[in-house]
Amino acid sequence: MSEALDEGPFFHGTGAALQPGDLLTPGFNSNYRPEVVMNHIYFTAMTDGAGLAAEVAALDGHPHVYEVEPTGGYEDDPNVTDKKFPGNPTRSYRSTAPLRVLREVTGWKRLSPDELQSWRDKLAALLADDSAEIIN
Repeated sequence: MSEALDEGPFFHGTGAALQPGDLLTPGFNSNYRPEVVMNHIYFTAMTDGAGLAAEVAALDGHPHVYEVEPTGGYEDDPNVTDKKFPGNPTRSYRSTAPLRVLREVTGWKRLSPDELQSWRDKLAALLADDSAEIIN
């Protein structure tokens, strides 16, 4: 699974407050389609990409970005690499194995209120589109 992929560092964005050593695991509802339970945990090698995920996930307005390390194999995220960005320029990955939190990252690019609303509008449109599929 992991051959020829990034070696990190890797990042995960979330609304959850975590501590170094905590494990992020699959089995939770998707941030993008809440009715879907995810079989994978997702991460990226780009802090701003993790920041975007954190902003969208943090409905209470407290997004967090963490540097993480995969504890097992990982692969390109087919939701972006197969559908939107062939070749994985977003450096997005997924794993069925947990991610270990190493530290919280600061200094990532925050979205403006207008940018955040635009992303939330896109997600609302995705939720309304029954044909839009997430590969979980």
